Amino acid sequence: MIHSLFLINCSGDIFLEKHWKSVVSQSVCDYFFEAQEKAADVENVPPVISTPHHYLISIHRDRLFFVSVIQTEVPPLFVIEFLHRVADTFQDYFGECSEAAIKDNVVIVYELLEEMLDNGFPLATESNILKELIKPPTILRSVVNSITGSSNVGDTLPTGQLSNIPWRRAGVKYTNNEAYFDVVEEIDAIIDKSGSTVFAEIQGVIDACIKLSGMPDLSLSFMNPRLLDDVSFHPCIRFKRWESERVLSFIPPDGNFRLISYRVSSQNLVAIPVYVKHSISFKENSSCGRFDITIGPKQNMGKTIEGITVTVHMPKVVLNMNLTPTQGSYTFDPVTKVLTWDVGKITPQKLPSLKGLVNLQSGAPKPEENPSLNIQFKIQQLAISGLKVNRLDMYGEKYKPFKGVKYVTKAGKFQVRT
Repeated sequence: MIHSLFLINCSGDIFLEKHWKSVVSQSVCDYFFEAQEKAADVENVPPVISTPHHYLISIHRDRLFFVSVIQTEVPPLFVIEFLHRVADTFQDYFGECSEAAIKDNVVIVYELLEEMLDNGFPLATESNILKELIKPPTILRSVVNSITGSSNVGDTLPTGQLSNIPWRRAGVKYTNNEAYFDVVEEIDAIIDKSGSTVFAEIQGVIDACIKLSGMPDLSLSFMNPRLLDDVSFHPCIRFKRWESERVLSFIPPDGNFRLISYRVSSQNLVAIPVYVKHSISFKENSSCGRFDITIGPKQNMGKTIEGITVTVHMPKVVLNMNLTPTQGSYTFDPVTKVLTWDVGKITPQKLPSLKGLVNLQSGAPKPEENPSLNIQFKIQQLAISGLKVNRLDMYGEKYKPFKGVKYVTKAGKFQVRT
């Protein structure tokens, strides 16, 4: 299935390659580089590229491209999911999935790739199985390995490899038993110049950190599970129970994992937590224009909106901007024409605004259209969809664990047209 894997950094250098069936020349990546040049942004690079003899299937994670080479037709999502699993494993092992971390641990990277794929087919992709096969790097283990010449590869077959619960190893013990869940939602929205919602959607995930002894059986129920569309589950979840009762019933993996991801696509269910008043004008046959935006809270359920950043890609005829913010600070790059306003948090008593003059090239025609505003923000202790965890029950073990749920709402692709 997967013949080769190339890791490419943001400069376009191939800094690691791994071949399973036969060695494929690096020149196959030229097709990928051509597609990358045509795409204006890294997110616009096509995930599947057809070449005369191969298919190139790629993902972009943490400023790195993972490019796999396929010779036969396979479901592309199958390969994309595997590549994300590889990136998640590197993140889990090294704390970050970066070029520096991969180069520092290149031996472990090759050992992991050898275990995760067998002759090009996915084999062991569960974190706990891999950690029994290949011990995560520590300073002490690195010193011992360099002195004794031993490796991080384990001596015994992992207990989970042969069980019907491959995601959990046997004999887990903790002094403090705890189960924490993070409900993280991102709003993707387009707001037109009158303030009406053109498009709005919520992408959500529930990330879990489970440190429980033994073999616990958990049930997680929600106040309003009917909100969720397109739910994608971790393999540990019993799907029939979800279909009949809308309850997540599972024996959890040990440690950090993504329990579910979901979408809320009904536009009437998506609350827009901020509004923007804007007045951006460029005069005909004039070398200046006006810029005035004010941002305020809306449908934020009484929670504080923080970490607000407004980014505006100004027209090419703009030379400079002389603005005055009532809160935060702004920067304008005259080369890329990008205005960035770091607002901070909103206090409803005094709404932050940014206003002033725009200097244009003299004699240049007036810009055909006004720029769009891209907004980033974060709201703690709020799931904007209204999703709420009702209760978490544990069966199969006698102890009482510590339990906690945290809610966070963030802006995804949140655009206001002016």
